[in-house]
Amino acid sequence: MLLSEFDYELPEELIAQLPADKRENSRMLVLNRDKHSVSHNHFYDIVDLIEPNSLLVLNNTKVLPARLYGTKETGAKIEIFLLKQKDNNIWDVLIKPSKRVKAGTIIKISDELSVEVLNRLEDDGEWLVKLLYEGNILEVLHRNGNIPLPPYIERKLQTDDIKKLDFERYQTVYAKDEGSVAAPTAGLHFTQEILQKLKDKGVEIAYVTLNVGLGTFRPVKCDNILEHKMHSETFEITKEAADAINDAKAKGKKIIAVGTTTVRTLETAYQQFGKICECHSASELFIYPPYEFKVIDNLITNFHLPKSTLLMLVSALAGKEFIFEAYKEAITNKYRFFSYGDCMYIC
Repeated sequence: MLLSEFDYELPEELIAQLPADKRENSRMLVLNRDKHSVSHNHFYDIVDLIEPNSLLVLNNTKVLPARLYGTKETGAKIEIFLLKQKDNNIWDVLIKPSKRVKAGTIIKISDELSVEVLNRLEDDGEWLVKLLYEGNILEVLHRNGNIPLPPYIERKLQTDDIKKLDFERYQTVYAKDEGSVAAPTAGLHFTQEILQKLKDKGVEIAYVTLNVGLGTFRPVKCDNILEHKMHSETFEITKEAADAINDAKAKGKKIIAVGTTTVRTLETAYQQFGKICECHSASELFIYPPYEFKVIDNLITNFHLPKSTLLMLVSALAGKEFIFEAYKEAITNKYRFFSYGDCMYIC
């Protein structure tokens, strides 16, 4: 299966640079697989579209202020993107521009935080560094870090209001434990009011945690997609969530995943244990056509980048031809794409 089969052209002006005025006002393209039809809605319509006695599963991970801007002693500006905490103050990171650093380089972020470069890792472009600080690392990062927006969201003017907006809106309203370097963006459309309306309607809600890392957004670089290797991302399923999912499955309820990270969490757990159980594990699952889904039935998801593993995942669920028809429809109707963009409901 070739990477070129998952390519499409997107006008640059359709890449959302800011979130919708209100979370629930995003547009939503509904893909009905049985009827092979699409319809145009808004996200607040999700309350009417999800049937009672369904189970909605969301990823409650929280985004770290993982982007750091600093300078070397020479004055050269360096950007550090925290990927994964290895041990206390030791982290895997991306460094830009990496050609300006070497083992032993000290990068000053602020008076209370510096970064010592330890060594380059074998993985593509990754480095091992030591964070130099005193106190609680989360508090230090909140004072010195920036929300790690993806590169296609360009902030030419980073005002305090824009920074505050990103801290609020590039985070789900149900985010719990900080550990992700990117948001599970399908969840950004939910409000507490919509979640309550779904509960009142009889929809059960469960939460899992997958800490979004490089595995989710690392681009596919090989022509044959079967040669692509996913980076490992940790996930956790509580006993309460496992019981709810297994009970729903046993009773024939629809299981609706919010976001591709939730899909990979549930499908990985089933693959590893033969059922959904309380666990703390890691996923390297790469889902592409013709994958047979074992756990989830429907999916709420944003529009994904060309040639991405996420586009391959939704193609496996809805059918590649149908997905590309839907994307063409979305482009024609000027839907907003990617992290801060609109969404689709595959049912």
